Amino acid sequence: MEMISNEKIEKTMQALRKNNMLPFLCANADEAREKVRELLKDGDTVTHGGSETLFQCGIPEMLRSGNYNYLDRNAEGLTREQIEDIYIKAFSSDVYLTSANAITENGLLFNTDGNSNRVAAIMYGPKSVIVIAGINKLVSDLDEAFLRLRTTAAPKNTTRLKCDTYCAKTGKCVSLNSSDSKIGDGCASEQRICCNYAISACQRKKDRIKVIIVQEPLGY
Repeated sequence: MEMISNEKIEKTMQALRKNNMLPFLCANADEAREKVRELLKDGDTVTHGGSETLFQCGIPEMLRSGNYNYLDRNAEGLTREQIEDIYIKAFSSDVYLTSANAITENGLLFNTDGNSNRVAAIMYGPKSVIVIAGINKLVSDLDEAFLRLRTTAAPKNTTRLKCDTYCAKTGKCVSLNSSDSKIGDGCASEQRICCNYAISACQRKKDRIKVIIVQEPLGY
């Protein structure tokens, strides 16, 4: 990973700039958290998607400092209706925080989602979107992004979330059994997390999406 990191990161960052996304490079999770702090303003309405990366960076704890209007989807005692309400309010937030399932060398953000509130907010609504991604999320192209999803991201996330899916049980997507499928064909589980796919390419609103690349593995 260290052998390929510098060249791959620089190529990816240049491509993100070309696609009107603003990239940053941080050495570790602590630096990434401080970069997020720099990008936020006191009083900002902030929320986020479900993300192991954000927890590893200590983002929720930082947002609970009292400096922000934090729409905390993980607050104790919330009903499902209250969580859904936060999903809707996210579209009018100042800042939305998330990770990515993969980022390609030509500057594409690749994401899939079960509830799909996360991919929806990435694409439209919040004034600013901050993506934090470890070096393990960098891939060569969309083929590798799909492969990463089916062999790493989806199996690990369904295991973490205790979903009753084929990939949680076997460690790989059922679609790998088909030579012409990339999007989970054959998975009929009601707890499937690969429901809607989003590929974020060139952005009309320059720098709305900020991408913090971290030089260590984070999340799934």
